[in-house]
Amino acid sequence: MSFKHLSVSELKSMTPGSYEVLDIRDPQSYSVAHIPGSKHLTNENAQEIIESTPSTTPIVVCCYHGISSQQAAAFFSEKGFQEVYSLDGGFEAWELANK
Repeated sequence: MSFKHLSVSELKSMTPGSYEVLDIRDPQSYSVAHIPGSKHLTNENAQEIIESTPSTTPIVVCCYHGISSQQAAAFFSEKGFQEVYSLDGGFEAWELANK
């Protein structure tokens, strides 16, 4: 199992509420701005998110630029999630597309 890459435009075309966005940026950056509806993923809450999210729920992992999210996406794929994406360009690309 592995993850796929997802562009900002592909994310915007997905039905809201049909997927989970997990933001792995630092707490301060997340508190300043984040994709609406996203959850802040930390080492402390990762297991809780894994246990409370059905494995059939699409997971979109977001970081700053789309690099670190790839490792986290691979982790969720290894945990048995069936549809896992790394957001290409990360939060920065999402923010640029939504200005």
